[in-house]
Amino acid sequence: MDYSIGPKPVEYPDDWLDIVTPDEPNPPAQVIRRRELKWLNMLSTWDHYMRRDFKTVRSRCRKGIPRSVRGRAWFYLCGATYLQKKSPTLFSDLLRQEGKQQCIEDIRKDVHRQFPLHEIFTEEGHGQEDLFRVLKAYSIYNADEGYCQAHAPIAATLLMHMPAEDAFWCLQAICDKYLKGYYSPGMSALKLDGDILFGLLKRVAPSVYKHLKKQKIEPVLYMTEWFLCAFTRTLPWSTVLRVWDMFLCEGVKVLFRVALVVLKYTLGRSEILKRCPTMYETLPMLKSLPNFVTHEQFLVFQIGRLDITDDQMRKEHLKQILKQKKLRQHELAQEKKKEAARATEDAKSRGAERFGNNRHADERTDVNNDIEQTEL
Repeated sequence: MDYSIGPKPVEYPDDWLDIVTPDEPNPPAQVIRRRELKWLNMLSTWDHYMRRDFKTVRSRCRKGIPRSVRGRAWFYLCGATYLQKKSPTLFSDLLRQEGKQQCIEDIRKDVHRQFPLHEIFTEEGHGQEDLFRVLKAYSIYNADEGYCQAHAPIAATLLMHMPAEDAFWCLQAICDKYLKGYYSPGMSALKLDGDILFGLLKRVAPSVYKHLKKQKIEPVLYMTEWFLCAFTRTLPWSTVLRVWDMFLCEGVKVLFRVALVVLKYTLGRSEILKRCPTMYETLPMLKSLPNFVTHEQFLVFQIGRLDITDDQMRKEHLKQILKQKKLRQHELAQEKKKEAARATEDAKSRGAERFGNNRHADERTDVNNDIEQTEL
C-alpha cells in the first residue's frame, strides 16, 4: 500500500480485528436460505412491512440482503415499483426520442468505462447497450440536468442486479429523491451536504476536523466522488453492496455515516496526521483509502456504532441552511453597498463634467483657440 507520503506504509491498527462485527462473512447455506425465505415473504407483503414494521426491514437491510433477492429488494426499497406503476410505458416512450446530441455523445464515450472487467460489460455482454439505454432515457426524462458522468456508475451498479427498465426506475428514484440536486449546475445541494459533513466531523472526530480546517481543505475536494457516485468508485465491491443495502433503505444519511467512518479511521491516528503536514499529503490519503477502513465487516460495524444520531444530523442540516442564508444576505448587502458606491461615484463624475471649473476652463480655452485661428 503506497501513499507516496512517507517511507512507511499505512499500518493496520493492532485492534482492528477485535472491533469488527462478529457475524460470519460467509454464513452457511442454511442460514442464507432462511434469510432468502424471510425476504421473499417480506417482499410479498411489502406495503404491510413498510407501514407497520419498518424496523424489521431496516434490520434485515443492515444485516445484508441475500444476493438472490437483492435486485428485487432494491427495486422495492427505493420506491421504483411505485414510480413504474404511475407511468408504465415511460421508459419505452423515452427511448423512442432522439435526445440531445451532446448528451448522447457523452454517454457513448462513458459506457465502456464502467466496470469493464464485469462479465455483462465486456464486449460480448449486453451491459454496455443496456447502460446506454438507461442513461439516454434518464437524460431525456430529466432534460434540465441532462447527463452527468456520475450517473453512469450508479446505473451500472443497478444493471448488475436487474433488467434495464427496472434500473431506469431505480436511477430515477436515486437521483430525484436520495441525491436530489446533486447533479444540477453548480451542485449547490452537494456543497451544502459537504458543509453538513464537515460540521458532523467536528463531533465525531475533532482531531481530523481540526487537521482539515487548519489545511483549509474544503469538503468538496474529497467527498464529491463519494457522494455523487454513492461510493461505487471508492469501496471494495462487497462493501459497496452492503452500503447500498442500507442506503436504499435509510437514505442519504448512510452516505454521511460511511464518510464519517472513512475520515475518522483514515486520518484519526496521530502518527498519520504527522505524516500529512500539508494538503498535498492529506488528499492522497483520502483518495487511496487503507484496506482495513474499507473492509466490509469493519466499515459496516463502525457505521452501526458511530456516535451520531439522526436528530444531530437534522440539527446540523438546519444550522448549515441558516448559515448559508446568512451568508447570502451578507453578500447581497455587500453588493448593494457596492452598487450604491458606484452610483455615488457616477453621480459625482457627471456633476464634475457638467458644473466643474475645469470643464468651463477647457471650453474657454477651446473658444479662444478658435478665435485666434479665425483672426489668423
